[in-house]
Amino acid sequence: MASPILPGTGLGSGLDTGAIVKALVNADKAPKQGQIDRGTATNTASISGIGTLKSLLSTFRTTITELSSKTNPQFPGYAATTSDSKYVTAVAGNTAVNGNYVVDVQNLATSSKVASAAFAGGTTSAIPTGTLKISQNGANYNLDIKAGATLQSVRDSINADASLKGAGISANIVTDSFGSRLVVGSTTTGAGSDISLSGIAGLEIDGSNVVGTSGSPMTATSAGSIGALAVDAKFTVDGMALTSKSNSVDKAVSGMTFNLVAKGTSTITVAANTDGLKASIQKFVDAYNAVANSVTALTKPSLDDNGKLTIPAQLTGDSLPRSILAAIRAPLSEVGSGDKLTVLSQLGITTNQKTGALDFDSTKFTAAMNDKKLGGEVQTLFTGENGLLSRMDDAIKPFAQTGGVLDQRKTELDKAKAKLTLDQEALDRRIETLTAVLTKKYNDMDTLVGKLKATASNITSMFEALAAQQKG
Repeated sequence: MASPILPGTGLGSGLDTGAIVKALVNADKAPKQGQIDRGTATNTASISGIGTLKSLLSTFRTTITELSSKTNPQFPGYAATTSDSKYVTAVAGNTAVNGNYVVDVQNLATSSKVASAAFAGGTTSAIPTGTLKISQNGANYNLDIKAGATLQSVRDSINADASLKGAGISANIVTDSFGSRLVVGSTTTGAGSDISLSGIAGLEIDGSNVVGTSGSPMTATSAGSIGALAVDAKFTVDGMALTSKSNSVDKAVSGMTFNLVAKGTSTITVAANTDGLKASIQKFVDAYNAVANSVTALTKPSLDDNGKLTIPAQLTGDSLPRSILAAIRAPLSEVGSGDKLTVLSQLGITTNQKTGALDFDSTKFTAAMNDKKLGGEVQTLFTGENGLLSRMDDAIKPFAQTGGVLDQRKTELDKAKAKLTLDQEALDRRIETLTAVLTKKYNDMDTLVGKLKATASNITSMFEALAAQQKG
């Protein structure tokens, strides 16, 4: 709030009443204003520091999630490369063995797709009521077809059924020159996975009957498997003939998963994944050090440019950052469940006693991979059951999760900020009132002094006049 305009030098007294009022007001205001200013500075710094911590932990948890991926493992002990990924790709597990494998894909595993006879009335053709039975691999799925059903509503019912979704069965409608047909397909591959439909007139499909080939062209009444029956994949590994119901083959070679892509030959090379493991471990170390170094920066006071005065950091004196660091540091010293590899120090990872960050000794790591052959156990140490990354995420969760410790602290700081704002407003109102009161008092005093001076001047003039008359 603005203070009233103060007068300058009093006309009656000759005193600088404005300066006197200002000095008195400032003397009264200074203690409380200093308290508010200090509180505001500390509160602002703390809010910024808590925001930094929250961002750091969010980034750290994202890194942990990426490194813990089951679909894209980041710590495999072995790496598989392919000479031509158009035909075969491969993933090496921790039990793989160094070597080369020539994989020749003769045909891929296929899934079943069947079509009904054509409905001349199109997608709105009426379908009789009853129970539609969909069969595959000895499993039967029953679907209730209610009164008023159309070809389109039957398709929608198949796609909405949870049990059919779980089995990978879906439906669509294809319209050709004869009319519209219900087409049912499956994601299940391999011989014997052909689909059959029964129970509803017009939708009966014998999946063992092949239609739509040059020898059996489509007609209005054609119903059955489109083009061919589902078949197993056929391929050879180093000349040995093998089959698989799936194009993802994980039992042909121990520790290996082959993904068959197309007909053709490719050579798969398996070798120790030393570079890949090193990159993943370095990523973990960097993410951890970002938190550790930031905690130090947020809590450690520094000296001014002259090296004399101590400048507090944003969270100096706050125990929360150190509590977070202690929480994520604890799992580092716990023993893992591996056979030969149980602690990080075996991989050359140690805690720097001065900084609290992690040091990664690449020479010791290389020796662990090449001499001690520990590469196959790195994945277990980091992402196995109750692995390091899982334990570390559990340690962070109470702090970083929505409604967690950091959110609670932020809420407390926001309340404190609001109170400081109210305190400042109250102080401004009090100072405005005090300024007005003091200004009025000193103005009144100045007026009174002016009157007294005028009276004294009149009396003096009277005496001077009397004296002059007596002399005359």
